[in-house]
Amino acid sequence: MEYRFLGKSGLQVSALSFGAWVTFGDQHGEDIAVETMKAAYDAGVNFFDNAEVYSQGKAEIIMGNTIKKLNWKRSDIVLSTKIYWGGQGPNDKGLSRKHIIEGTNASLARLQTDYVDLIFCHRPDPFTPIEETVRAMNFLIDQGKAFYWGTSEWTADQIWQAFLIARREHLIPPLMEQPEYNMFRREKMEKEFVPLFKEIGLGTTTWSPLASGLLSGKYNDGIPSGTRASLPGYEWLKNRFENEEGKRRIEIVKKLVPIAQEVGCTMAQLAIAWCLKNPNVSTVITGASKPSQVAENMQALSIVEKLTPSIMDKIEGILQNKPEEPYNFRLMN
Repeated sequence: MEYRFLGKSGLQVSALSFGAWVTFGDQHGEDIAVETMKAAYDAGVNFFDNAEVYSQGKAEIIMGNTIKKLNWKRSDIVLSTKIYWGGQGPNDKGLSRKHIIEGTNASLARLQTDYVDLIFCHRPDPFTPIEETVRAMNFLIDQGKAFYWGTSEWTADQIWQAFLIARREHLIPPLMEQPEYNMFRREKMEKEFVPLFKEIGLGTTTWSPLASGLLSGKYNDGIPSGTRASLPGYEWLKNRFENEEGKRRIEIVKKLVPIAQEVGCTMAQLAIAWCLKNPNVSTVITGASKPSQVAENMQALSIVEKLTPSIMDKIEGILQNKPEEPYNFRLMN
């Protein structure tokens, strides 16, 4: 396993990490969680990602029980959760000081731990001043309930505002962002965040390297049963694959398959390795519903060196979606 520093911090996270979204609670229970998390851990994965909203808290319960069952040493793993959607009450969602603190306490109870290493603001909150959120996150760190805080799906401008507020008030700024990043979603990582990588050393824990499974190639001939897109409640994903844009992307994936064959890997491994190729990616969050999928994902690490400039050019020629430079966002005090 390769370990990368998370932004400008001294914390090292495995280049490939493991997330609980969808799989835990929605698709599978604790037995599968034990098998897949153990397979990831044995492969060198040290970062495990979660969120209060995943399966309405069940994912955190399953992960907490799994860590306890496997008897892992707490300091050997990097554990995260994300706060925003905690329930139906008026103060059970968002990034107010009240929900950040109460939501975190509830997450810690479900995870059966005194602290998380990383805590994320799961989305920007248009109704809460960023300063309130920055102060609440610092309170959690001061209380020892989290070591680092960051954001997920925030804009560069919002992250920069939080950074400036923290510096002005002598507080800890956000360290990392968790954006979607894959061959079809490139704008933030390759354009919008570039100034933040250079100026503040923003770390990234990217998600959906397979574009919800599309880049694995398993949807090239339709939607098979037992996949995420066939789950109740995920009709939105099924529709996304079957609309015109989805069909266009599937045709692109079909054209990428020969490149994967040339490199000597699966389509999923090619997609994950492509993400790892970006030096601004601290870790790629992967998911799996069985140990064999974990093993396949982990092998993507050995594919990165095979993505030569020539291979990358071939991929680029098929994707034809490289973001244009430069981004007009300017860092201003």
